[in-house]
Parts: sequence; structure tokens; C-alpha cells
Amino acid sequence: MASTPRRGSARAGSSRAGRNGSSATIEAAAPAPAPAAAVATVGQYLIDRLGALGVEHVFGIPGDYVLQLYKLIEESPIRLVGMTREDNAGFAADAYARVHGLGCICVTYCVGGLSTCNSIAGAYAEKSPVIVLAGSPGLSERARNPLLHHKVKGFETQFEVFEKITVASAVLDKPETALQEIDRVLEAAVRYKRPVYLELPRDQVMARTLKPHRPPAGLPPSDPDALREAIDEAVVLLEKAERPVILADVEIHRFSLQDELLLLAESTGMPIATTILGKSVISEAHPLFAGVYEGAMGRAEVTELVESADCLLMLGCFLTDINLGIFTAKLDPSRCIDATSEDLRIRHHHYREVRLDAFIRGLIERRPNVRRTAVPRRSNPFAFEKPPTAGDAMTSQILFGRLNRLLVQCPDMTVIADIGDSLFGAADLEMHRHTEFLSPAYYTSMGFGIPAAVGASMANPTPRVLVVVGDGAFQMTGMELSTIAQHGLNPIVVLLNNHGYTTERFLLEGSFNNIRDWAYHRIPEVLGGGRGFEVRTVGELDGALREALADTSGYSLINVHLDPYDRSPALERLANRLSKIVTAGG
Repeated sequence: MASTPRRGSARAGSSRAGRNGSSATIEAAAPAPAPAAAVATVGQYLIDRLGALGVEHVFGIPGDYVLQLYKLIEESPIRLVGMTREDNAGFAADAYARVHGLGCICVTYCVGGLSTCNSIAGAYAEKSPVIVLAGSPGLSERARNPLLHHKVKGFETQFEVFEKITVASAVLDKPETALQEIDRVLEAAVRYKRPVYLELPRDQVMARTLKPHRPPAGLPPSDPDALREAIDEAVVLLEKAERPVILADVEIHRFSLQDELLLLAESTGMPIATTILGKSVISEAHPLFAGVYEGAMGRAEVTELVESADCLLMLGCFLTDINLGIFTAKLDPSRCIDATSEDLRIRHHHYREVRLDAFIRGLIERRPNVRRTAVPRRSNPFAFEKPPTAGDAMTSQILFGRLNRLLVQCPDMTVIADIGDSLFGAADLEMHRHTEFLSPAYYTSMGFGIPAAVGASMANPTPRVLVVVGDGAFQMTGMELSTIAQHGLNPIVVLLNNHGYTTERFLLEGSFNNIRDWAYHRIPEVLGGGRGFEVRTVGELDGALREALADTSGYSLINVHLDPYDRSPALERLANRLSKIVTAGG
């Protein structure tokens, strides 16, 4: 495999590619070597490389330090998407990357760049490859260290901040090395599926390189001996097992291995459970799909299936506290084959330099003869002893039951779940296509949902987007509906209006959990586009969903009133677990 990315000092003009603890990397088949480019400007080469990597949209807000780069992007085939806030641009680029494979934002110096830190940190935490392009003062402007507008502490401050939340970074302040630095940083985004950072001083955008430059040819393959031995050991364990099960997670999304996962499962008959980050890696209507595994918080039949497996094939798993049900999961390493882009561990043996895609394809080719593990019958979290009537007041259980019915009617929809009960309730929705469920289920930053709808809609405009968002999260970033209206996008936004931070209410009660109620359904009147609905009963919800689905001309915002203490069963289980941690002081 490739050597460890080199490090540099954290000074303006230096560069670094981080490892995030990785000694093994992965990517799809390497592209054919590109011909050497003619002598080019730094800015134009950067845009050409973005286009070659498939970036078709760039999100952001212009500012004087980045205007020249904006002009070059505007004149290219890449489409600029202006947002209302820079952090929202980061959320949009994150969602775009999850659907399209690679996202990009372009922002000005410090006031723009530093505003994106939260959304880029979330992309780093959840392995979403977002390219951050930031302008900065020209080198000629920096003589005698003047106090230029937007500057914080030193000219290198923004670069040093982004070093901490990206996997590779560079300041393009030397034309003789700028093109190599662009290639190195962009390769890291593709390779590690993490955000990267490129800072371009404004007087370097049109700086010319000194000689022709050839883009890189691609990434190296797995170590063949390590790959062969890993597959040999994995096959032995799988064929000996009485109850083999697959647990699939987020890296199956990130590295576009959904088809390989399905082929492996169908060729062996092994059932597939996913984590909440891995939700929708396959169609959840598939007969081999067992459900979402969340430790003690999940459905009992899924927990029993995964934890009783005597050989658990973990593919691309990211073992976060949320994925593990606040560490209530009981996974015995001696019964696990744990394959990720960063490491391959079989029981207590580690194999280095084995790519995840190569390992899965190797298993498919070997076709291990495994015993069939029965897929448990899935329980229905939306079942009622007495079906609700039109006049009944809304509850979370009724709401998510109706949304699940909507997905059966419209299986091509993309679901974006914000944080809180929006996420926990949505975890039980049945997704019918792969990679059509998006949520920041590990970093859990409120406000992801509405701007993510912009990015997801730009990345794939065909499926209708359904956003589930709480009122607290909406008050943070909901005005990005303006961008949605501007571009004629048509998501259906279902807003859980319970007057505050419901998850926190069940952790520790206090007035700090209450927020001011808005007339959310009237926001379309302010923005001059879209439709609003106010819902208090089951009949009103049914009518609103019916009208929203029929109207594809713009977005629909459905304001669903819920009792402040209403919650989904998953939230109740989570709250009971977390409240013990909080009240115990950690």
C-alpha cells in the first residue's frame, strides 16, 4: 500500500496530510493516467481537477478574498450554489458528498472559513469527503503584518484550525509546488473519505506554474499476500460458524460498496443488519435485511440476531457510542471479522494494507459455503391495538407510522433525518433503496436537515426528499428554505413541533430546554415560495401529506404539533440510558 502521508509544520505555507490512525487505505479502481497538463494558472488547475473528480456543484458564500476564484468557477461547467450561511454550505456539501461521492465548499477568509468549522468537523467525524476551498489575503498584502479585515491572530490561524478537522491541508502560496499540493490533498479526500482544506491567497489564483504537470494515476492495490491470508482465515471462520451474520456500516456507503455487499449476502445467504450510520446500505425490504442494530436500544430481535452470531462479519463498521447503543452492545472480538478502510482484524489478528473493497470482492469470489442463519421476523413499531382515527391528536408513533406508509407508496424518496427524535423515530422507517437515508447519526449536530436537503437535491435531483426535523434544529438553519425556494427544489419538510429540546428533557429537565414557538407553517409567506400546513390531528396530517406529495412545484413545510413529552420508543430507551450517565456525572 501507499506510504504514510507526510507531515509538515503548522505554519502558513506549510502542508500536512493526516493519517486519522490509518495504515490501510481504499478506493475504487484507479483511473487511467491523465496526460500532462499545459502550463496553467493555480486557480484553473484546481477547478479542472475538481471537474475531473466529478464535482458538479460548489456551495458557499462569496467574499472579497475569494471573488477571483468564484469568477473562475462561474466560468467553468461547475455550478455555484449560494447559501444563506457558511455552516449551512458545509452541511449541504456534506450531504452532497454522501450521495454524489465528493462535495465542495468555497468560502472567504476566516469569517467564512471559520463559520464552517462545525459542519466540517461533522463531516470529518462521519467520514464524508468535503473539499474546503478558502480564500485569504494576498502574499503581497501581508508585508509588515498589517491588521487586515477578517484576520485573527496571525495569517496562518485559519490554516491551523482546519489542520485539526481535516485529513489533509495546504496553503497554495508557491506556484512551483501548488499543483502537486492540490493533487496530494485531493487524493487524500478520495482515499480517506474525510474533509480536506486548500487555502488560496487571492494574488495566487492567477499565478502561473513553471512547467507542465501530470495529475496522479491513482491509488495502489492491496498487499497481495496479506489479502490472500486474510480471505483464507475469514473463509475458515465463516464456514465453521453455526450462526454467521453480516453487520454493515457507514463505509459501505462512503466507498460505494452497496452492490458488493448485496452480492456477498445473496451468494452466501447471510442476513444483513446495519448500524444507524449504515442504514439503507441495502433495500430494507430485501428478505436478507434483518434490521438496525443499536445494542440495547434496538429492536430485541435484531439485538439477539447480532449478539448471538458465532461469526459476525463486520464490514465498514464505525463503532461509535450511538451505533453501539451507548455502549450497551455485546460484541465479542473473538467471534468477529472486522474489516474497515483503516484496518482488518480477524479475531485478534491484524492484517495491514488490505483494502475493504478487495476483501469483500475476494470473499465473493471464494463463495464460502456457510450455514444459513434465519432472518428474524421484524416487529412493527407502528402497530396499534386500535388504529388511530382522523380526529385523534398527533403522536410521534402515529407520525412515523404515516411516514413509513408514505415510503411504501413512494419508495424512491430520500429521507434526511435531523437529530433527536427526528433521528430515533426515523431509524424505524423502511428504506427501499440504498444510500437514501442521510443523518449525522454520530456527530449529531442539530441543524443538518434543511441545508442537507439542498445538497442531496443537487447531487441527485430525481428522488423526492423527505426531511424530518425538530423545531429546535429548524430554528438554527431552517431559513435555508430560502435557497430551496430560489432553486425550485421540492422537499417535503415534516417539522416535529414539541416546543423545545425533547431529547434533553428526558435527560435532565429544566427551563433551558424550552424554545419559543414559531408559526412555522407561515414561513413560506415570508420567503415567497413553497406551501405551509399546520397539523394537530391525524386527519390533518393525512391531508397535508396528500397535498404535499401531489404538489411538486416547490417545497412543503408541515408543522406537526406534538406534546412536549411525547417521544418514540427508541428515544425513551435512549433517554433512560443517558439520564443515568448524566446524573452520575459522566
